[in-house]
Amino acid sequence: MDVRISAGASEEEASAIAAALAEHVESEVEVYVGDSDEPTVVQDAVVEYDDGLGPTERERLLREEIADIESGGPEKYKERLSERGKLFVRDRLDLWFPDGLLFEDGKFAEFDSEDRLPADGLLTGAAEFDSREVHFMANDFTVKAGSMAGKGVEKFLRMQQRALKNGKPVLYLMDSSGGRIDQQRGFFANREGIGKYYYNHSMLSGRVPQICVLYGPCIAGAAYTPVFADFTVMVEGMSAMAIASPRMVKMVTGEEIEMGDLGGPQVHAEHSGSADLVARDEEHARKLVSQLITYLPDKAGEKPPGGEAKPPKRSPAGIDSVVPSEPNRGYDMSEVIERVVDRGSYFELKPDYGPEIITAYARIDGRPVGIIANQPNHRAGAIFPDAAEKAAEFIWKSDAYEVPLLYLCDTPGFMAGSGVEKDAILEKGKKMIYATSSATVPKQCVVVRKAYGAGIYAMSGPAYDPESTIALPSGEIAIMGPEAAINAVYRNRLDDIDDDEERAAREADLREEYREDIDVHRMASEVVIDDIVPPSDLREELVNRFAFYEDLEKDRPDKKHGTVI
Repeated sequence: MDVRISAGASEEEASAIAAALAEHVESEVEVYVGDSDEPTVVQDAVVEYDDGLGPTERERLLREEIADIESGGPEKYKERLSERGKLFVRDRLDLWFPDGLLFEDGKFAEFDSEDRLPADGLLTGAAEFDSREVHFMANDFTVKAGSMAGKGVEKFLRMQQRALKNGKPVLYLMDSSGGRIDQQRGFFANREGIGKYYYNHSMLSGRVPQICVLYGPCIAGAAYTPVFADFTVMVEGMSAMAIASPRMVKMVTGEEIEMGDLGGPQVHAEHSGSADLVARDEEHARKLVSQLITYLPDKAGEKPPGGEAKPPKRSPAGIDSVVPSEPNRGYDMSEVIERVVDRGSYFELKPDYGPEIITAYARIDGRPVGIIANQPNHRAGAIFPDAAEKAAEFIWKSDAYEVPLLYLCDTPGFMAGSGVEKDAILEKGKKMIYATSSATVPKQCVVVRKAYGAGIYAMSGPAYDPESTIALPSGEIAIMGPEAAINAVYRNRLDDIDDDEERAAREADLREEYREDIDVHRMASEVVIDDIVPPSDLREELVNRFAFYEDLEKDRPDKKHGTVI
């Protein structure tokens, strides 16, 4: 209903008129003052229910049943949670979703069971997480140690299958001892049993972001969900995951080991690479996921969400001072990154695994980017097997979710030696090169300093379809560094020079000649690279290049899939 009143009426008078009319006509009222084209007040209808009807005893009993289910398992198990600094699962959901759940599915699972099994120990549903709608799964450790059985498994599978259909992220809040061995006939090998979890994980992979947080020791089948997830967060002092429990390990191998040493956060953050992040406590875990999800879209094919553009934490003018002119001198690449990306946006993943390569998300002028950067502070930035594998996985995930890639290259190349050969440097290096080759998101390569050997290939050099290859004036591109090259080509000739001073002078001359040949000015002159950029301008250069190529479309050969995995 629209009402127009005289121009002399105040806003208070307009509000009073709108409220009175809305109560009378039971529909929305818009009040216009004078000749205004816009309403001064919009009043919703006032509806009062006065038919005298309300809930019956039947509803009251249902609410009591719901409250009983939501109370979880025996009180003694809740007390154990508090002793370990852990939240009861529904308190955990309150932490993650303070506005409440949108809905919960399967709350009455095993309601008629002879044993008391509230929700069968596994909660599923949907909620709003930091303004994003997500599916969730959460184990209730107070019910049979969060173990998985028939009805809980069915709920888990339904949640995954619905996520496949509607394309919203999935949060797995894991605290499970694995499958209930005494009930395995009902869920273990069935077509729609626990094995289907991992089939569905595989189908969801690259379709929607899957993020897993571990709150307890997840053993055997329960340990596969975190490793299938795109991103896994472990919590210090409570998380663990392993293919078998310490008791089973002792039985099979005779080894006696504690759970933390077998599969605790340190093991998976530093050695296996299965943990992307380690949180201090439950609140910190939520905060980490809250940051992570800001760089990811809801589903494949969508652009990742942008953010507010902010200046970098440190001045871009300092980049040239941070990068040493000596090719073998170490420095912290994160100091370069923080002079390029938006303040507060640098979010590193797997910092303790393969630390000679940095993998991180950040924003440049508000746009999300995935960063792959060599770290000269660790092993001179040489690429070891763990680092190659870490980078390959990060590139693959970022490409799946349309996150553009920034490569910051400063590496002597892939590491050599018997140790890395046994650790599959060729196989894992292949994966990194494959991921770089296959990525279809916009890619920018910056030669910060050294780009030696196959390192320039793995770091998306000119042959790897980057949108640009640019360099700082400190950059060098070569098959190998000056020392190695001189040793390989001129060692015999130099050894023939008897005079030490003459030999040293000749070696210095050869080194300078070689460096002139591999200097980026030569590469720019031959248009191998696109430009040499003043370091102080690097951020602005990347802002412009990522913006210009934002809507780029790339095709790859029509095939089922590659054979590299």
